[in-house]
Amino acid sequence: MKQNVLKLAAMLAALPLSIGAATAADLDPAQAHAPGAEAAYQAGGSPLAKVEMYQDINPKAPPMTKEEFDKARQIYFERCAGCHGVLRKGATGKPLTPDKTIAAGTEYLKVFIAYGSPAGMPNWQTSGDLTPAQVDMMARYVQQTPPQPPEFGMKEMKATWKVIVPPEQRPKKKMNDYNIENIFSTTLRDAGEIALIDGDTKKIINIIKTGYAVHISRLSASGRYLFVIGRDGKINMIDLWMEKPDNVAEVRIGLEARSVETSKAKGYEDKLAIAGAYWPPQYVIMDGATLEPKKIMATRGMTVDDQEYHPEPRVASIVASHYKPEFVVNVKETGKTLLVDYTDVMQTTVKEIPTAKFLHDGGLDSSHRYFMVAANNSNKIAAIDLKEGKLTKLIDVGKIPHPGRGANFVDPQYGPVWSTGHLGDESISLIGTDPVKHPKSAWKVVRTLKGQGGGSLFIKSHPKSTHLYVDTTLNPDPKLSQSVAVYDIKNLDAGYKVLPIAEWAGLKDDGGAKRVVQPEYNKAGDEVWFSVWSAKDKESALVVVDDKTLKLKAVVKDPRLITPTGHFNTYNTQHDVY
Repeated sequence: MKQNVLKLAAMLAALPLSIGAATAADLDPAQAHAPGAEAAYQAGGSPLAKVEMYQDINPKAPPMTKEEFDKARQIYFERCAGCHGVLRKGATGKPLTPDKTIAAGTEYLKVFIAYGSPAGMPNWQTSGDLTPAQVDMMARYVQQTPPQPPEFGMKEMKATWKVIVPPEQRPKKKMNDYNIENIFSTTLRDAGEIALIDGDTKKIINIIKTGYAVHISRLSASGRYLFVIGRDGKINMIDLWMEKPDNVAEVRIGLEARSVETSKAKGYEDKLAIAGAYWPPQYVIMDGATLEPKKIMATRGMTVDDQEYHPEPRVASIVASHYKPEFVVNVKETGKTLLVDYTDVMQTTVKEIPTAKFLHDGGLDSSHRYFMVAANNSNKIAAIDLKEGKLTKLIDVGKIPHPGRGANFVDPQYGPVWSTGHLGDESISLIGTDPVKHPKSAWKVVRTLKGQGGGSLFIKSHPKSTHLYVDTTLNPDPKLSQSVAVYDIKNLDAGYKVLPIAEWAGLKDDGGAKRVVQPEYNKAGDEVWFSVWSAKDKESALVVVDDKTLKLKAVVKDPRLITPTGHFNTYNTQHDVY
């Protein structure tokens, strides 16, 4: 019997189907590339896990009680929805719809879930994450009709909208002595907070309540207001002019979300904000002073390649154009970049640019004319000309590019480049971005650096720096996830130097993961900050490195720094410096 089960597991492993995601600690160090790292990246409890949904009884599916259905639904949204989508139609993972899963059958699915596969699915049962009973329950659950979460429209948004301090009651001038151009907004992921940290003194200014697991921080065009968005779709607007910067408005724009941005075009500074949701699949334009929702736009539609309808195309990232009054909205599952003209919010004009699936994050080149966005499952970067409003080139890169905003610098041989690391392999791709002075290098990978390994989330440089930093946060090897690679831009062929960031943090030996994530420069470009991210019940820290000497400069510790992950310097974020 055991031999038959193992044989079936091997057969299932060959299928292009994955059921979920794991933490980095669960991964086999031998799988240091795409499967493990991507699974770890997609992990993280979805806020939809706690949303009540209707159980639609499918007569062809194996029976489930309401209690079993609700338990399995929670497991699915906590572990699986990031890859396979809310409606199980497929995203970075394959579809898990009843037409496929019922045909496979319960026993077939149970073995696959229990033993995992080299294609990327963790071994849920043999790793101890799920019991045999839970594996059986999940095998039956994925054969049911996918439950649909409720929609979230204007009525629901307005019910969550709060103006805590009306614009007319806010300060008329800056009321504090902080250098608000050198503040770091640090996500305290599992606390549902951010820490505002003074970049000059390294002291915490304030701990501010936000939505769950803030994904990104963005600045208004003037630099006065900080906007953060949690995975639960909650946006907080923070006034940096207050005596102690704090929330002045908030709203929830969906049940799950990742992106927020503000208008930057001349004449529209601080006028508008925009946010994109994972569920429902939509983006929302808001008043820039109060967060009052003004216009909701759906993203449901046809995919870029096979022209099939997709019911939940998630908004992956948004940037504001410096050339036109447009928001650049990237839609993951359909593989489309939308240029949203905000000159007339109620009569919005949207230009659709087909790129590739599945769009994720990206950033502007050094001229701010071109937006470089990762289509991670296509292993491509799309270069979009924001001045002309068209796709310039789709560029093949390494496996599962994950640039964050990417890194801009001048390559000594090829001129200005924008660069990305990868979740799926150890390569760092450098793409030429100057079609005028370096036309032979433009819009292709001009240099591929070898990094420490796969599992990279962020790459960063600065116009005043001669270094390039690459993290390997999700690599299963602790030596790699707890350190960063640094390259000398003037001598890239020399390879990298490793900085033991987690070791420098001097944290307690309490079993914490101590993953190092997101290099971020200060305004001056002479310091680089890192989060050393452990579990919510373990000690974490921020580490500051002197960019000139590559030596430890400071460690920021505080019991309130619970699971620090992303952090954003106010000036660099405001001006898209990376």
